[in-house]
Amino acid sequence: MTTDVVIDIAREVVWVIVETSAPMLLVSLIVGLIISIFQTITSIQEQTLTFMPKFIAIMLVLVLAGGWMLNNMSDLFINLVKSIPQYIK
Repeated sequence: MTTDVVIDIAREVVWVIVETSAPMLLVSLIVGLIISIFQTITSIQEQTLTFMPKFIAIMLVLVLAGGWMLNNMSDLFINLVKSIPQYIK
């Protein structure tokens, strides 16, 4: 196994991590931004106000996109395991 192969595997793994976590991070960012604007407009300075809406939004994303995320990670793992004989050479 050469360094090029290791770098390609690492690049693929990082890309799958970014691609898989992006829906949750984007939803959390958008919900946080909306709640921050709401807090600014209403002058409510409660620090714990953002927790439950973000939690509910992330759980909703997991319910809606969880299958896709799991398939994405499973495909990566299956491809890596199938490629082990090639990496050993």
